[in-house]
Amino acid sequence: MNNKYESPLSQRYASDYMLELFSADTRYQTWRKLWIALAEAEHELGLPISEEQVEELKAHITDIDYDVVRVREKEVRHDVMAHVYAYGKVAPKAAGIIHLGATSCYVTDNADLIIYRDGLLHIRKQLINVIASLAKFADKYKSMPTLGYTHYQPAQLVTVGKRASLWIQDFASDLDELDYVIGTMKLLGCRGTTGTEASFMDLYDGDESKILKMNEMICSKFGFNSVFDVCGQTYPRKQDSRILNVLSSIAQSCYRMANDIRLLQHDRQIDEPFEENQIGSSAMPYKRNPMRCERICSLARFLMADAMNAPMTASVQWLERTLDDSANRRISLPEGFLCADAILIIAGNVAAGMRVNDKVIESAVMEYLPFIATENIMMEAVKRGGNRQELHEIIRGCTMKATQRMKNGEKGGLLELLAAEPKLGLKDGEINEILEPSKYIGRCPEQVDTYLKKLAPVIAEATGETAAINI
Repeated sequence: MNNKYESPLSQRYASDYMLELFSADTRYQTWRKLWIALAEAEHELGLPISEEQVEELKAHITDIDYDVVRVREKEVRHDVMAHVYAYGKVAPKAAGIIHLGATSCYVTDNADLIIYRDGLLHIRKQLINVIASLAKFADKYKSMPTLGYTHYQPAQLVTVGKRASLWIQDFASDLDELDYVIGTMKLLGCRGTTGTEASFMDLYDGDESKILKMNEMICSKFGFNSVFDVCGQTYPRKQDSRILNVLSSIAQSCYRMANDIRLLQHDRQIDEPFEENQIGSSAMPYKRNPMRCERICSLARFLMADAMNAPMTASVQWLERTLDDSANRRISLPEGFLCADAILIIAGNVAAGMRVNDKVIESAVMEYLPFIATENIMMEAVKRGGNRQELHEIIRGCTMKATQRMKNGEKGGLLELLAAEPKLGLKDGEINEILEPSKYIGRCPEQVDTYLKKLAPVIAEATGETAAINI
């Protein structure tokens, strides 16, 4: 084991893809790619940078000597200049043109935006897979009656699939927000120390068209459509707020689903996946704790709190910039992505592997259905000549007696109590016909069908991957 602290997100929860995306290699190799893109653009636009120098830079993207960087940064106390120095060591012919006209944020901010964009695209794929798994579940159980709850008290019937559609709708809303964030992302570009592009006005002898073309070329290299219209030294930190906000929104939806499943597992109606050799408790061998859903909720709380970092940073960007964003962003943004990734891994696993205990659900339905159906029973008795007001009082008395029995730990027996009332004029069999659960689920199956058809284009994007949790 490592004798130094490591984040549990990297040790236990996040995917290899996300860990690699936020690794030092990806970050600093992206810096080098940005320096290459800048040198290429400057070369093509007539600055004294040779093709040989550009090719030398391209040949040394991956061979980063971190020991050289570490020593140099300790001397100069500047991470970007330490990397410029290390890059120049392996590409000596190009050493004098690396970072020409740029400020540090050219590589730091643009690299972050590129990494964040790729991270959001990965999150999008995971989110769609969760939606697709839940859609399959909702379709399968769209007609299965189950007890509905308001205030976590028994209410009218819904269906198992209809309840899942509520979770899906939350995730679909997150997807809309995520697509907006991805679709509106822009690069910082190469704008100079305070965003005025003054250094490039000098380099290009006042030719503004070349500055615009340079930024277009840099954007094209990394798959972006445009740069921010105006900026200070950094890209607007409102972008970070948008990013962490949508990750928080996904966490909220995952929490809601996981918490519902935890409540239902307590009642043995639905179980999250539980493996053959899984241990629920070190002391109680019989335990089947909903540990995956509990982990979703636990991680979601962290991410929702983490998202507060971005608005606090965005609100205090003094004038053209201040450096108090740097240390915070190095932690809050990567950790936010790793956490969202981890949450969606578990959510995907749960969504694809939930077990429905239909007999338990049916038992709960039949225990409470007589109460739910009392108005229908009363209406049927009125049709047979009964007095509505008298019948209401009779039924109310029966329900009170049955409820008291249940509070004493006995069976309520409401059906038997009602059948024994001569003024109702209904026999057991006739009451049972009224108590057909499918008569009390309204349009649940039709609502699920209609909604899933609407989501068909999204569901079609799913890769079909089944998420496997790490631990």
